[in-house]
Amino acid sequence: MTECNKNNKVINSRIENFRHFSPEKRLAKALHHANLDTSDSALFNGSDSGALSMTMANAMIENVVGKFELPLGIATNFVINGTDYLIPMVVEEPSVVAAASHMAKIVRDCGGFSMDSDLPIMRAQVQVLGLTDLAAAKARLLAASSELIELANRRDKILIELGGGCQEIEVHLFESSAVGPMLVMHLLVDVRDAMGANTVNSMAEAVAPLVEELSGGTVRLRILSNLADRRMVRGKVRIPPSALANEQFDGVEVAQGIVEAGALSLIDPYRAATHNKGIMNGIDPIVIATGNDWRAIEAGAHAWAAMSGRYKALSNWEIDAQGFLIGTIEMPMALGIVGGATKTHPTAQASLKLMNIKSARELAEVTVAVGLAQNMAALKALATEGIQKGHMALHAKNVAIAAGAEGADIEAVTKEMVSEGSINVQRAKELLAGL
Repeated sequence: MTECNKNNKVINSRIENFRHFSPEKRLAKALHHANLDTSDSALFNGSDSGALSMTMANAMIENVVGKFELPLGIATNFVINGTDYLIPMVVEEPSVVAAASHMAKIVRDCGGFSMDSDLPIMRAQVQVLGLTDLAAAKARLLAASSELIELANRRDKILIELGGGCQEIEVHLFESSAVGPMLVMHLLVDVRDAMGANTVNSMAEAVAPLVEELSGGTVRLRILSNLADRRMVRGKVRIPPSALANEQFDGVEVAQGIVEAGALSLIDPYRAATHNKGIMNGIDPIVIATGNDWRAIEAGAHAWAAMSGRYKALSNWEIDAQGFLIGTIEMPMALGIVGGATKTHPTAQASLKLMNIKSARELAEVTVAVGLAQNMAALKALATEGIQKGHMALHAKNVAIAAGAEGADIEAVTKEMVSEGSINVQRAKELLAGL
């Protein structure tokens, strides 16, 4: 028993022995715990059921010749802001789903993840060149802000009806560049439950002629920024050392090891890059599963990590006065639940349904919570047995398959390699030959 408060009610995201079931049994269990009908199962089965048809794929992008599949797993045990979530994760890397689920199991008994987020404000940039007096042009644009905002909002009346739309403008000046001085006007737009790219791009294009007229310059770029620094998500976990203890390591030692590992990522960009990659190991699979743009999320995350002028970690770990391990995270998260592949891909819709997501802000908070869990898992492994032991054990099946194992031989070779602690293709081939 840890020092955490225990919740005795039935918890839907806690599924005992989930990893020991067959894929079909896992899906049935997950749907049951999410209170979904078994008819939804076909949407998670990929090509076995044709969830994404060739007709739909051909409509989504250009020059379609086929479909590329990745595994879709479900992370269990998550409690975020007092609510249970089963988390769909699309990823090719072994140990990611298991690590997130394991950390969520520890954190759930300690109150879960506490998350909050900003309004879904996106930026559109309008670049103006050919100006001789930057300050005067800026003053004219700011003086006409109401007119510019009203013009931008004519592009999306439905968004306005939903309570969103362009809220304000900013003007940034660059005295020198490779092409001379320039002014960049930002439209700050509340995009509600959309990711917002198409909306803000359309608004930027709509105001461009007036911007040229007011500034006296020439407009070039009219496009969103993927550094969504007005659309931030923050999260926190607080864990007693006893929850981190195991047969080999004392909890206080583990907590201290996590803090020490995290400290390097705040001062060394070489470590920070790998630290943040671990966070994105948790985030990207959800972004993909829900049909969102993971390249945009990656770009925004790494740009934010470098905002101080030096690339550093997106999370921070410390020990408070009571000896509890505290993990915090802050990063931009521009996700949507309407529009684009989120709305057209059947499995993306099923993923949102599995999580019972009601808003883009909720999805963003859930996603960043999983990133924090994944970060904690990596640091805990680094602070104890090392990153490879658990990872390679879960990677062993891939190694067996690469060696040529099929059917029941995969499990036999995998089991023997794990028991020996020798997990490589050469040993897998030797074991396979012995079979």
